[in-house]
Amino acid sequence: MTRLRALAGWAAGVRPEDIPTRVREYAASQVLSQVAAIRAGARHPTAARLTAAFGGPTQPDRKAAACVLAALGSWLNLDDTAYAGHLSNSTVAVPLAYARDGADLITAVVVANECAARITAAATLGPLRGQSAMHTHLAGAVAGRLTTEDADAERWTDALALAFAMPNWPLLRAFLASDARLLCTMVPVRTALDACDAAHAGLTGAHDLMEHPDGFLARFAEVPLPGQIDHALGEQWHTETLSFKLHPGGPGIDAAVDAAAELAPLVDDDIAEVTVEASAYTLMAQHTADRYADGPDTPLGALVLDIAYPVATALLTGHLTAADLERPATEDPARWSLAKKVRLREDKAMTRELLASDAPFGAALRMAGRDAEPWLRRFGLTAPEGGQRDFRHATKATPARVTVRLHTGETLTSERAIPRGAAGPETRAEHRSLIRAKFRESGGSAESADVELESLTGAGLRSWLRAALS
Repeated sequence: MTRLRALAGWAAGVRPEDIPTRVREYAASQVLSQVAAIRAGARHPTAARLTAAFGGPTQPDRKAAACVLAALGSWLNLDDTAYAGHLSNSTVAVPLAYARDGADLITAVVVANECAARITAAATLGPLRGQSAMHTHLAGAVAGRLTTEDADAERWTDALALAFAMPNWPLLRAFLASDARLLCTMVPVRTALDACDAAHAGLTGAHDLMEHPDGFLARFAEVPLPGQIDHALGEQWHTETLSFKLHPGGPGIDAAVDAAAELAPLVDDDIAEVTVEASAYTLMAQHTADRYADGPDTPLGALVLDIAYPVATALLTGHLTAADLERPATEDPARWSLAKKVRLREDKAMTRELLASDAPFGAALRMAGRDAEPWLRRFGLTAPEGGQRDFRHATKATPARVTVRLHTGETLTSERAIPRGAAGPETRAEHRSLIRAKFRESGGSAESADVELESLTGAGLRSWLRAALS
């Protein structure tokens, strides 16, 4: 029994009634949240060139539609994350294209989440994280499609093994500095859907591809965690670790933007300096962005990792939206003038708080134990204590403290540990209303936001998607 066989055997047997109601409700919010991200991506000027090349997100060709949905949802970093991975670009995009009705959609999203998150978690202590971990979507797309086709376990195993035969490895230069970033989810989604076709036709893959010495984890993980792939299937739900993105941007900026937005009504143009204290995780992302920073000419891929421009924008406007990542907003001299006054510092206590939470990789570190120490030393971090925890209480703490010093000498401070929308008790209680607001802010209608997705027929689902994206 290989890891892929175990995962495939479980996934092929999941029925709607096997998924707890609370998990299905999370998935419904995830669908609406990702549709809001797709809407935002579609409005960006670059999206017109994508759809000119590959067609629209609701075209009759389901494979092409899934790929375009995946690309548009990832473009502005408004896609949701979990332990582990940026899941929704495949785990929502593919079921939206292939699901037979609303109940089928939600089931497929959950099963795809569970498959993609587990394989991503198994390799998360490696060189690729976040959106650059494109292999997430090999699993997400296979699972998102095969769930809707009632495929048997053998076909699942072959499709997953074929999809992972040539996993994607992005080049950072292209990912951060060019429009190739639009393809970062599109390419693995297409690869995975082709693998499904190949498996349907009878082609087979290496079923031990995950754990074999010449296999996936040996190449993509510095600290392989193969046990994550089939751990507590049907009992522990990675879908419950979802963090919903309410601001566009990369890892670590959300809490800082929340804090800056809270200070916005209290400040004016009298700002002398802005200090952002955050975890080492935020500093790592900023270090990457710094290599590509060029003021108003900073490429989008680097701008979404930057801390200074989003914090300056939130202080001046009280928000950070998709429109703030394109012209004319990115040419506003006032924003860049204030951005130059932003200083980023590590707070060691915040780093410890980050590692103690489940996402983005605390759960993997606890599972790895001492084996994770060499990986951690590269980043100057130390391992958290404790073993695997119940994901019903999952958290994602990416803390930040924003302090504004005025020319008068007065200082104003705001701090958040868990950003709005991130995994934690507030999101568990309010995710439906939070995501409804995100969808409405993206321009979506109240009517589309209020639909009970699971009640939709096949024709109703297709009609809803067209309306939700219009």
